[in-house]
Amino acid sequence: MSSRYAEAKPYTLPASLDDLVGPVSGTVILPRYIDWGPHYTYALSDDADLLVMYERVIREAPTPADLHTYLNAAILRQRWHDLFLPAPARAGWESRFPELAAAAGAA
Repeated sequence: MSSRYAEAKPYTLPASLDDLVGPVSGTVILPRYIDWGPHYTYALSDDADLLVMYERVIREAPTPADLHTYLNAAILRQRWHDLFLPAPARAGWESRFPELAAAAGAA
């Protein structure tokens, strides 16, 4: 069941997955306009941190530039099926990038 907010919220999408050139290692600190919670430093080597960071960026990034900065296409393709996302966000991404849906179906 999704919330009314999740149903009505517009989700930002990149023009191409190849535009996602974010980091693959190290630590990431998201800006407050994406992650306003108390914990906002993510170790990409930590599986839980990586997934939560990707979920927050996909849900809250206001511009494609934010997606380009924080998401990495290879990681996104590999971990797509592990992300807990609002149904409208997942549907939007999978509609634009069918390979993500296919990867999720193969997992």
